[in-house]
Amino acid sequence: MPVLASHRKPRTKVRTTTPAVGFTTAALASVTLLSTQSATAAPVEPKPAIEDVQKKVDELYRQAGSATQQYNRAKAASTAQRAKVDTLLSDVAKRTEKINEARRELGAFAAEQYRTGGIAPTATFFLADDPQAYFDQSRLMSRSTERQQKAVDDFRTQQAAASKKRAEAVQSLESLTETQTTLRSSKQKVQNKLTEARSLLAKLTAEEKARLAELEREKEAEAKEKAEKLARRQAAEAKEREEREEAEKKAREEAAKEAGGDSGSGSGSGTGTGTSPGSGTGTGTGTGTDGSYAAKAEKVLAFARAQIGKPYVWGASGPASYDCSGLTQAAWREAGVTLPRTTWDQVKVGTRVATSDLQPGDLVFFYDDISHVGIYKGDGMMIHAPKPGANVREESIYYMPIYGSVRPA
Repeated sequence: MPVLASHRKPRTKVRTTTPAVGFTTAALASVTLLSTQSATAAPVEPKPAIEDVQKKVDELYRQAGSATQQYNRAKAASTAQRAKVDTLLSDVAKRTEKINEARRELGAFAAEQYRTGGIAPTATFFLADDPQAYFDQSRLMSRSTERQQKAVDDFRTQQAAASKKRAEAVQSLESLTETQTTLRSSKQKVQNKLTEARSLLAKLTAEEKARLAELEREKEAEAKEKAEKLARRQAAEAKEREEREEAEKKAREEAAKEAGGDSGSGSGSGTGTGTSPGSGTGTGTGTGTDGSYAAKAEKVLAFARAQIGKPYVWGASGPASYDCSGLTQAAWREAGVTLPRTTWDQVKVGTRVATSDLQPGDLVFFYDDISHVGIYKGDGMMIHAPKPGANVREESIYYMPIYGSVRPA
C-alpha cells in the first residue's frame, strides 16, 4: 500500500501543473498577439472638424457646378452638331439622287448609240437622200452630242459635289462623336463630385449636422448683412443723384427765366430753345434707355420669382427644374433676349457693371472659374438656382465670392 501511495502522489502533481502551464502559455500568446497587432495597426486619422467638412462640401459643389457648365456647353455643341450632320446627310441623299438621274440619262444615250451604231460622216453623206437632208441630220446629231456632253458634265459635277458633302458629313460625325465623349465625361465628373459630397454629409452625426446647419445660418446672416449695407449705400446714392438732378433742373429753369427777362421775348425764346432742348435730349436718351432696360428687367424678375421653390437639377433649363445658367437663360428669354447656355458665355454678353452699380435684372457671376450665376433683384439680393438638394430662392449676392456682373441688354 505505501508503494501505491507514493506512486499516486507524483501523478497528482502532474495533473495540477499541466493546466496552469497551458493557461499561462495561452495568456502569453494572447498578449503577444495583441502587442503585435497594436504595433502594426495603421494610425487612426482624426475626424475632420465640422468647419473643414463644410468647406470641403462647398468646394465639391463648386466643382460640380463647373463640371455642369462643361456638360451644358458639350450638350449645346452636340445638339448643334447633330443638326448639322442631319442637314449634310440629307444634302448627300439629294445629291446622290441627282447622280442617279444623270447616270440614267447617260445610260439612255449609251443604249441609243449602241442601237444605231457609229457611221462615218462620208458614208452618211452618200447614203442621204439629198445633201440638204444630210446637213439637217448632221445638225441634229451635233445637238444630240451636245446633250450627251452636258449630261456627262452634269454627272461629273453632281458626283464631285456629293463627294464633298459626304466628306463634310464624315468630318461632322467625327466631331459629334468627340463632343458626345466630352458630354459623357462631364456628366460622370458631375456625378462623382456630388456623390463625394453626399458621402461626406452622410457620415455626420446628428450633432454634427446640427452644427453644420448653424454654420450655414451664420454664413447666410453675414451675407445678408453685407447685402443690407449695399442696399443702404445704393439708396443713399440714388437719393443724392435725384436731389442733384432736381437741383440742376431748377438751375436750368432759373437760367432760362433770367435769359428770357434780359433779352426780351424774341431773344429769350431763342436762348431758351437752344439751352433747354440740349439738356432735355441728353436726359431723355438716358431715361429712355433706362426705362427700356427696366421694363425688360421687370419681365425677367417676374419670371424668376415664379420659379422660386422649383428644384435645382444640374443640366436642366426648365420648366420643372433649373441649374443656375438655365434659370438666367430662361428668365431673359421672357424679355426677348437670347443668352448663351453657359455661365462662361453669358458673362461675355452685354456690358460689365460694378457691384455698387447693380440694377435689377443684372447677372451676377461667382467664383474665379465663373461657375455660378444669379439674377440681381435689388437691395443686395438675387434670385438663383443654388446647388443640388436646394430650390430656386432669393439670397444675398455675398453668399458666394463675386467674380463680376453684366447688364445683358
